[in-house]
Amino acid sequence: MFVGLKMLKNFTTITPDTLMMEADKILTETKLWMLMVVKDGRFLGVVIKEDVRSSLPSPATTLSRHELNYLLNKMTVSKIIKKDIPTVMPEAEIEVAAKIMYDHNLAGLPVLDSSGRLAGYINRNIMLDVLVEEMGLEQGGARIVFEIEDRKGVIAEVSGLIFKMGISIISTATFFHNSSRMVVFRVQTDDQGPIVKELVNLGYKVVGPEDFRSEWSL
Repeated sequence: MFVGLKMLKNFTTITPDTLMMEADKILTETKLWMLMVVKDGRFLGVVIKEDVRSSLPSPATTLSRHELNYLLNKMTVSKIIKKDIPTVMPEAEIEVAAKIMYDHNLAGLPVLDSSGRLAGYINRNIMLDVLVEEMGLEQGGARIVFEIEDRKGVIAEVSGLIFKMGISIISTATFFHNSSRMVVFRVQTDDQGPIVKELVNLGYKVVGPEDFRSEWSL
């Protein structure tokens, strides 16, 4: 999956001349944590919600109403633009974008085209949606998890077994727990029993929640 196929294209942007109060209002109304700053179509950086809030005058200010209004009508976001935020291109693999967001603790990433123009935006909600989609959850079926040694041919062997049983495979995935490699198959059947039996006969260790309960039990 590529970033460009999942990114948001319709979202609010601001310019360096946007007033701080207006930026704060947009952040509140859209429930976003950052806003993209563009000028003449080019991406300049982002404005973070906490920076906007900390830049606005405190409710305890001693300024008069006239002075406060004058100040608020002069304060723009230009001085709080973050220009060093990571970006990705539409052709980037979506898992690469997820890794960047994780490494930098970001809730989203700007997506730029080859000319540096803002093409879109990708956030954590999209990442979660991709996870659900790629794991095939909404297509139903049953989930089978088995623990294996890290060797070649496992996916092909199990896929062939399931194919011979006349059952469709919805999705496959692998993950690691401690030093063990887990393989996950979601299959188009309500009864995974026959598949599990064959896997056990082949020497695979099929696992479920009960195998890990001691790790999360108090």
